[in-house]
Amino acid sequence: MRTAAPFDLPPEKKRALARGKRLTWWTLAHHASAITLLYFTLGNSQAMKVAWMEDLLSLIPAIAFLVGARVSQRRPNPEYPYGYLRATTVAYLVGSVALLVLGTFLFFDSALKLVKAEHPTIGSVELFGHSVWLGWLMMLALLWSGTPTVLFGRWKLPVAHELHDKVLYAEAVMNKADWMTAGAALLGVVGIGLGWWWADAVAAGVIAIDIAHDGKKHLCAALGDLMDRAPRTLDYKHHVELPERIRQTLESLDWVEGARVRVREDGHLFFADVELVPRRDTPDLVKRLTRTAQDLRRLDWRLHEVLLVPVERFTPPRPA
Repeated sequence: MRTAAPFDLPPEKKRALARGKRLTWWTLAHHASAITLLYFTLGNSQAMKVAWMEDLLSLIPAIAFLVGARVSQRRPNPEYPYGYLRATTVAYLVGSVALLVLGTFLFFDSALKLVKAEHPTIGSVELFGHSVWLGWLMMLALLWSGTPTVLFGRWKLPVAHELHDKVLYAEAVMNKADWMTAGAALLGVVGIGLGWWWADAVAAGVIAIDIAHDGKKHLCAALGDLMDRAPRTLDYKHHVELPERIRQTLESLDWVEGARVRVREDGHLFFADVELVPRRDTPDLVKRLTRTAQDLRRLDWRLHEVLLVPVERFTPPRPA
């Protein structure tokens, strides 16, 4: 069986990947410290509990990126002729399902506490011989949980764009939005301190909705990639322009009458299948096809393979 050609990142992309990995390891270290702090200051606050769970779930995209970056570098073989480029997407899918399921569960758990009108309390702890209201420690833990991640998110975004890496992009966007989770939980703690018992459950519900929303959004994106949807930009708002550029390039050649292009996305790479109608009696057709496929790959570093299929005329698509 024919296997896909091995792929090596260009030198500048390798440097970007190394930077993305370093930032992700720093993010994991920060999340580990924040999760530990939140765990020891949870108290009876539902909002703190949900913020802690959100930080735990935030580990998934980071781990998916690191695992995917390692596995996707394996060479194609007869068992996996297209390589392991979709390992990242599979890990991304698993993480998205976890986000959606747990976010939904936490929302209903918070709503139940609101319906039961549970009145959470925050006590005091002994710290260096002094009695300290636990709410102050909760606020410090939340500030540590939400502030540095904003910077990590801002630093990762340009790296994700340079690598066209959707998992790293999703992780960066989640990092940038982490301050909202910490802020909502902080308002819940302040609400308890002011005697507003409902504020804690409301804040927890808001955070849970945000978690479930992230899960649904990333699940749809991962499923679309696995089902070979037309390639999209990192934010999934627009189609990439590469298929149209390939078609225009081919139809600008004097020996090509027309071309139809289909592109699929594997990880951060593209594979193109092209049907083209050569002009009648084109000499050296095989040589032209070979040279053109090589030239097309220079259009974009992400375009890994181009398959050119000459046909006499286009077959009209079957009616749906």
